[in-house]
Amino acid sequence: MKTKPQKLRELIASGEHFIAADAYSALTGKIVEMVGFKAAYLGGHACSAFHYAMPDYGVYSQVEQIEQASRIAECINIPLIADADTLGETVADAFHFTRRYAKTEIAGFHVEDNRSPRHSSYNGDLVPVVEMQVKLGACVKARGNSEFVIIARCDELYPKSYRGAGDGNLEEAIKRGKAYAEAGADVLLYPLASPEMCNTLVAELPVPVCVLGPVVPGTAFALHTGWGMIGAAKQHMAFARELMETGAVNFDHVFPEKNALLEMDMYDELIRDWAGRTGRETR
Repeated sequence: MKTKPQKLRELIASGEHFIAADAYSALTGKIVEMVGFKAAYLGGHACSAFHYAMPDYGVYSQVEQIEQASRIAECINIPLIADADTLGETVADAFHFTRRYAKTEIAGFHVEDNRSPRHSSYNGDLVPVVEMQVKLGACVKARGNSEFVIIARCDELYPKSYRGAGDGNLEEAIKRGKAYAEAGADVLLYPLASPEMCNTLVAELPVPVCVLGPVVPGTAFALHTGWGMIGAAKQHMAFARELMETGAVNFDHVFPEKNALLEMDMYDELIRDWAGRTGRETR
């Protein structure tokens, strides 16, 4: 039977563009699989906000991210890609956490060249190229003989005006991408790259290129996150306010897919068999 990393590698190698859809919990992972997506994605912001009520500034650790990502990966058949932020502060952190990731059913992760506290009020910059190369080399060494997919995220095109750390220099983004691929990255990720930039990146770089957000034709795949967690939080806020103000919540309780998502029929059959064999009554 194919492993999740093998499935992800086959998807990438097929040349057919796919979307890894927002899955911030085990249930939402099963939902994106049921809908028909070929891969799922656990973003750092979705995980830190939904499970820990923390901003995605590198505050919560990779221990917590691995825990949540593992729960999702174990209950779906499609590959899950996880946001591994910076994989800690040192090369030893990167090695340790990669080894932990590779021992789970998680198919791959992306590690970025930003500095913590990232995307915060700290106006930081990107780590030196050689530092990122050493970190990626540690990741490759740590995964050993597994086919765990290592995605290097380059934030050069993620400008400081959007709480990024890059300068928007396409030539620098290409230079970094080539260096990261040389260090062992299987795929390169460029948040906020325009379609025109992506065309150049795909043409210039030796490994597949993916994006964060809307689909960009010509790239290998898109990691699409945010809509699930934010949509759920907004709906919960609206229902909570309605309940506080009126004493009731007017919503449709019917969710036809719940039975299949929770495998209720399978569990009912197990219990029915147990009850019959032991002389107990069933409904």
